[in-house]
Amino acid sequence: MNLPRKAIVFGGAGFIGSHLIGQLRGDYDEIFCVDITAPRFKTDGTFYVDWDVTKPIPSDLCGPGSADIFNLAAVHTTPGHEDWEYYWTNISGASHVCQFAGAIGCKSLVFTSSISVYGPSEQQKDETSKLEPTSAYGRSKLLAEGIHKLWQSEQPERRLTIVRPAVIFGYTERGNFTRLAGLLRRGRFVYPGRKDTIKSCGYVKELIQSMLYMRSRNAGVETYNFCRPERYTSEEICASFNKVAGYDKPNFVMPMWLMEFAAVPFEVLSAVGFKNDINRERVRKLFNSTNVYPRRLLDAGFEFRYDIVSALADWKAASANFD
Repeated sequence: MNLPRKAIVFGGAGFIGSHLIGQLRGDYDEIFCVDITAPRFKTDGTFYVDWDVTKPIPSDLCGPGSADIFNLAAVHTTPGHEDWEYYWTNISGASHVCQFAGAIGCKSLVFTSSISVYGPSEQQKDETSKLEPTSAYGRSKLLAEGIHKLWQSEQPERRLTIVRPAVIFGYTERGNFTRLAGLLRRGRFVYPGRKDTIKSCGYVKELIQSMLYMRSRNAGVETYNFCRPERYTSEEICASFNKVAGYDKPNFVMPMWLMEFAAVPFEVLSAVGFKNDINRERVRKLFNSTNVYPRRLLDAGFEFRYDIVSALADWKAASANFD
């Protein structure tokens, strides 16, 4: 008796995972989403399993037989967590997923890392660049990459695909681009320190396509960056929102010292229980460039179908309000 072809997506309830599961439909007989949160949106025919990857994963969690695995499970919002939370979830999660993969005889595993392993930089970084993470999140992702590579090295027929996404935007994102859209819509966005900060970014639909494309070409271990090849600045990203949604273009540049000073009261409020997203670390993150280039993806022949304007238009058509 042939067992059904199966895919298991750890962390599949999140933004990227929900889009991935939607794309996998039709390629597998069974798809399992393993997560501890409700999915951003559900895909018919998917089995939703509640499990925390910081705990050992039973080999029969998703039934008998092997499966292709996609490991997206992580604590990732930065800032937003204590340092230990990134290490605890991202490293123990990687260990448990790899142990589970070994137990069920998985031969193909895709892991989502992050461009945070390079650290912020004005200089362009590609896959050959030195890895210099400066945050607990970036360090935990780099360690998790090593755990996955150890899993692959145990049996040469195993295939491991590691993708390092930049800022990803699209339907149900709820992150950087969604916050930016909201500020632009209300006319409240100001540039923190400068307009020419480089922000590598990419559309979620193309991220999913790249993962499946690079996995299909991989015969061992493949690590690649995902983002648009263009060096988009914060000013160009705002101009793209203007073109698609008609939001007014911001012009005011606020000095960094003033931005950081203004963030302090919000940090105090957050510390006493009035949680909010405004703090000095986030302001610095907006100021620092993330200048990454997807060299291996382009060398492999991957073709981007959207530029930033058409991607924003596609997202707007799906949600009507960039949410």
